[in-house]
Amino acid sequence: MTDKINEPPTKEWTFLTNHFHILVVLARQPDMRISDMATEVGITYRAVQRILAELVEDGVLIVQKDGRRNRYTINRERRLRHPLESKHTIGTLLEILA
Repeated sequence: MTDKINEPPTKEWTFLTNHFHILVVLARQPDMRISDMATEVGITYRAVQRILAELVEDGVLIVQKDGRRNRYTINRERRLRHPLESKHTIGTLLEILA
Protein backbone atom coordinates (compact mmCIF):
# COMPACT_ATOMS: atom_id res chain seq x y z
CA MET A 1 0.00 0.00 0.00
CA THR A 2 1.39 3.43 -0.97
CA ASP A 3 1.39 6.45 1.27
CA LYS A 4 -1.18 8.77 -0.40
CA ILE A 5 -0.57 11.61 2.06
CA ASN A 6 2.90 12.41 0.67
CA GLU A 7 2.02 12.00 -3.01
CA PRO A 8 1.45 15.10 -5.12
CA PRO A 9 -2.20 15.84 -5.91
CA THR A 10 -3.48 14.34 -9.14
CA LYS A 11 -6.51 16.59 -9.62
CA GLU A 12 -6.40 19.85 -11.57
CA TRP A 13 -8.10 22.09 -8.98
CA THR A 14 -6.48 23.90 -6.09
CA PHE A 15 -7.82 25.54 -2.95
CA LEU A 16 -6.57 29.01 -3.88
CA THR A 17 -7.29 31.01 -7.03
CA ASN A 18 -4.78 32.10 -9.64
CA HIS A 19 -5.34 35.66 -8.39
CA PHE A 20 -3.95 34.65 -5.02
CA HIS A 21 -1.16 32.60 -6.62
CA ILE A 22 -0.05 35.80 -8.37
CA LEU A 23 -0.04 37.61 -5.01
CA VAL A 24 2.05 34.83 -3.46
CA VAL A 25 4.74 35.09 -6.13
CA LEU A 26 4.72 38.91 -5.92
CA ALA A 27 5.03 38.78 -2.14
CA ARG A 28 8.21 36.76 -2.66
CA GLN A 29 9.54 38.84 -5.57
CA PRO A 30 7.81 42.22 -6.11
CA ASP A 31 9.58 42.95 -9.40
CA MET A 32 8.91 39.58 -11.06
CA ARG A 33 8.30 39.74 -14.81
CA ILE A 34 4.90 38.75 -16.18
CA SER A 35 6.38 35.88 -18.17
CA ASP A 36 8.01 34.52 -15.00
CA MET A 37 4.72 34.86 -13.08
CA ALA A 38 2.98 32.89 -15.83
CA THR A 39 5.56 30.12 -15.62
CA GLU A 40 5.53 30.03 -11.82
CA VAL A 41 1.72 29.89 -11.55
CA GLY A 42 1.24 27.68 -14.62
CA ILE A 43 -1.03 30.00 -16.60
CA THR A 44 -0.67 32.05 -19.78
CA TYR A 45 0.99 35.44 -20.10
CA ARG A 46 -2.35 36.99 -21.08
CA ALA A 47 -4.08 35.44 -18.06
CA VAL A 48 -1.47 37.06 -15.80
CA GLN A 49 -2.01 40.42 -17.52
CA ARG A 50 -5.77 40.14 -16.95
CA ILE A 51 -5.32 39.14 -13.29
CA LEU A 52 -2.87 42.00 -12.66
CA ALA A 53 -5.29 44.49 -14.23
CA GLU A 54 -8.12 43.20 -12.03
CA LEU A 55 -5.99 43.35 -8.88
CA VAL A 56 -4.90 46.91 -9.69
CA GLU A 57 -8.48 47.97 -10.48
CA ASP A 58 -9.69 46.53 -7.17
CA GLY A 59 -6.97 48.30 -5.17
CA VAL A 60 -5.14 45.13 -4.21
CA LEU A 61 -1.97 46.01 -6.17
CA ILE A 62 -0.11 49.23 -6.87
CA VAL A 63 2.23 49.22 -9.87
CA GLN A 64 5.31 51.43 -10.05
CA LYS A 65 7.75 51.62 -12.93
CA ASP A 66 11.31 50.74 -11.92
CA GLY A 67 13.41 51.30 -15.02
CA ARG A 68 12.20 48.80 -17.61
CA ARG A 69 10.45 46.69 -14.98
CA ASN A 70 7.38 47.03 -12.84
CA ARG A 71 7.45 46.81 -9.07
CA TYR A 72 4.26 45.61 -7.45
CA THR A 73 3.15 46.62 -3.96
CA ILE A 74 0.42 44.52 -2.34
CA ASN A 75 -2.21 46.26 -0.24
CA ARG A 76 -1.92 43.82 2.64
CA GLU A 77 -4.67 45.59 4.61
CA ARG A 78 -7.26 44.82 1.93
CA ARG A 79 -9.91 42.44 3.22
CA LEU A 80 -10.68 39.18 1.43
CA ARG A 81 -13.70 39.51 -0.83
CA HIS A 82 -15.90 36.56 0.05
CA PRO A 83 -18.29 37.15 2.99
CA LEU A 84 -17.03 34.01 4.76
CA GLU A 85 -13.46 35.36 4.72
CA SER A 86 -14.04 39.12 4.84
CA LYS A 87 -12.86 39.51 8.43
CA HIS A 88 -9.34 38.51 7.29
CA THR A 89 -6.86 40.55 5.27
CA ILE A 90 -4.72 39.61 2.29
CA GLY A 91 -1.69 40.20 4.48
CA THR A 92 -2.81 37.62 7.03
CA LEU A 93 -3.12 34.94 4.38
CA LEU A 94 0.14 35.93 2.70
CA GLU A 95 2.01 35.65 6.01
CA ILE A 96 0.99 32.02 6.14
CA LEU A 97 1.78 31.14 2.52
CA ALA A 98 4.51 33.47 1.31
